[in-house]
Amino acid sequence: MSLRLPLYAKILLWFFLNLVGLASVLAAIFYVQFNFNWDWLLAAGARDRIDAVGDLIVGELNGAPPDEWAAVLRRYSAAHRVEFGLLDENGLLLVGDVGKVPEDARVRVADYVQERRGGPGAATAGDAPGASRFVSKRAPHRALRAIVRSGAPAQYWLLASAEIDNLLAGGPLWVVLVARAESISGGGLIINPKPWLALGGGAVVFSLLFWLPLVGSITGAVARMTQATRQIADGRFDVRIAGRRRDELGALGEAIDQMAGRLDGYVKGQKRFLGDIAHELCSPLARLQMALGVLEQRVSKDQSAYVRSASEKAEQIAALVAELLSFSKASFGTSAVRIEPVVLSEILEAAVRREGADSGQLRRVLREDCVVLADRELLVRALANLLRNALRHAGASGPILLEAGADGAKAVITVSDSGPGVPESELPRIFDAFYRVDTARMRETGGIGLGLAIVKASVDACGGTVSARNRAPHGLEVALRIPRSASDSGPTAPE
Repeated sequence: MSLRLPLYAKILLWFFLNLVGLASVLAAIFYVQFNFNWDWLLAAGARDRIDAVGDLIVGELNGAPPDEWAAVLRRYSAAHRVEFGLLDENGLLLVGDVGKVPEDARVRVADYVQERRGGPGAATAGDAPGASRFVSKRAPHRALRAIVRSGAPAQYWLLASAEIDNLLAGGPLWVVLVARAESISGGGLIINPKPWLALGGGAVVFSLLFWLPLVGSITGAVARMTQATRQIADGRFDVRIAGRRRDELGALGEAIDQMAGRLDGYVKGQKRFLGDIAHELCSPLARLQMALGVLEQRVSKDQSAYVRSASEKAEQIAALVAELLSFSKASFGTSAVRIEPVVLSEILEAAVRREGADSGQLRRVLREDCVVLADRELLVRALANLLRNALRHAGASGPILLEAGADGAKAVITVSDSGPGVPESELPRIFDAFYRVDTARMRETGGIGLGLAIVKASVDACGGTVSARNRAPHGLEVALRIPRSASDSGPTAPE
């Protein structure tokens, strides 16, 4: 299953990726152009943390004999999650468990000592015979603060000069305090991640607050257009989405409104044309049926069969005309219908009576009675058409289930059967006018493809929705969702 990101998430993600890419390019240019030095990480905050820890360590070393210095360093190593040690003027390890000191660190120490003592070749007290194994007793004036990166995987060596004033070690001694870390954070000495995390989180929150109005307006407009186009696809052409936007999305909204208006005119014109034709056919059909009735009484017996056949055809045409009139009336929206509160249970009873279904063919379940807002005649007609369709095409497969009840602000009425159902690919089209599923809606079985179209038109006129789905293992279920009255308290149906 592929992950679907909403549009606003994609825009914000792309924005942050753009920032990361720009930062990476700038960092690379900066590194190449200015020869990046790890010592730049030793900003004021890092120096303060290093000096504070160094003062604590030196303070304890001043009061401890030299043979306990290793224990002091191990204690601080455990507390700060780095390995502390002491180096002499040549960068050689004196005390500590830091392991082998890299050559780069030793060179930094040696260069620093030479710089502060007059340059290369200057003599040091450590060169004198019998000198202490520590550095000379005159400390340089400028403090050493440096970072060296070495090895693979990388290790980071933090170097800081210090002076130990311990009489047991022979008086003031200049040493280099070294800390070996596995990461650039240096146990929090070099980089304290908390301020950076807070800064990063604040930047993310600020960016979200800064971009959300723009992204929200774009995604909101797209969502409204999506909803509008879905309503247009369902045959509701009165939807309008144009607002005050003066950009491409506003132009797209105006184009959708124009398309909906044109489609509304075309569809209404087509339905009105069908209604007018059906209305005009009523009178000649009535006269034709009357003439055929008179003719059937006067013709001879050997010719009466032809007259009866003509009468049956006329009745089929009259039924088609009646269906066209029903479809035309139901298709002209709420302006041509009367929306009023009606009791759901009364609608069910009226539809069942109209179809004359017996208890063996139909099973009713009223979970909860309620009052709905609908045109009574249109809703009864829609439900009666569903029952007739189910009884005609699936009545032999078992009883038809008529179930109704309240579901939030809607009342839901379902008609379910146990018949063969409808191919999944044709489900979206079964409510189209004059559409018939060839395998289950043949003309010989009755039906001209208007029954379900009248259902949809009637429910749409009442402000509701209709949907269909196949049941498992077989059968078809059609659901009507009708708005409930705002004053309806939803009484529970009696058991």
